[in-house]
Amino acid sequence: MNIRPHYRTVVLSDIHLGTSHSKVDQVSDFLSSVDCDRLILNGDIIDGWSLRKSGVRKWKAEHTRFFKILMKMMENCGTEIVYVRGNHDDFLDNLIPLQFANLSLVKDYILESNGKHYFVTHGDVFDKVTSGMKWLAKLGDIGYTLLLEMNSAYNRYRLKRGKPYYSLSQAIKQKVKQAVSYISGFETVLVEFARSRKCDGVICGHIHHPENRMIDGIHYLNSGDWVETLSGLIEDEQGEWRVVYYTDMIKSEEKESALSIIPVAS
Repeated sequence: MNIRPHYRTVVLSDIHLGTSHSKVDQVSDFLSSVDCDRLILNGDIIDGWSLRKSGVRKWKAEHTRFFKILMKMMENCGTEIVYVRGNHDDFLDNLIPLQFANLSLVKDYILESNGKHYFVTHGDVFDKVTSGMKWLAKLGDIGYTLLLEMNSAYNRYRLKRGKPYYSLSQAIKQKVKQAVSYISGFETVLVEFARSRKCDGVICGHIHHPENRMIDGIHYLNSGDWVETLSGLIEDEQGEWRVVYYTDMIKSEEKESALSIIPVAS
């Protein structure tokens, strides 16, 4: 019998429900397999930009399942859920701040953990393109969608040949100097802001690049995404943080399943 792991905090972001590239089944499976005291949904959970263009036809039964899982977590486990608004779910602006039972809708959040303070933000407000030139951000979103279409076609090709999933879009972004420079600049701005707020660390999303490292004495954490990397952050009972990947979880489950059927020698 598998024991469900329990974490102090789980942070997920950039699920982009309402787009064809959202890995909603995988993130729902992940949440169904863990317990946590606090779940932080760090922005771009619902993709309002996509839903405005396509209407409710993009809303599927699996999206509803995701929110049912959240409700079960609140009801059965007493999980506190903090939903931080992102740029793709900016339709929440008219509701923020809102507190209802175990659910909070906020623009940003201060997480206290083991005597340390973390500034939690989706991160879009620190992105000059997203915050200052929305038309350019939306143009970039179109280009990103095309890149994901290429990624899907490439992985269908790999699947037919028995090869594992490979994020072509992530690989391309990592090779482009401008993208690497953009990520570095984004991290630096957030770290300096956390320092100015007298925080020990910062937790963000937005750039779909999971990370857990110290930058100039500030603990920088990025929760990745559920479009490309299928990743998130977990904090254990001792207050230690790590990045988790859905693919690693599947490999671990497959290994445990294989071990369970190995016959015991007589």
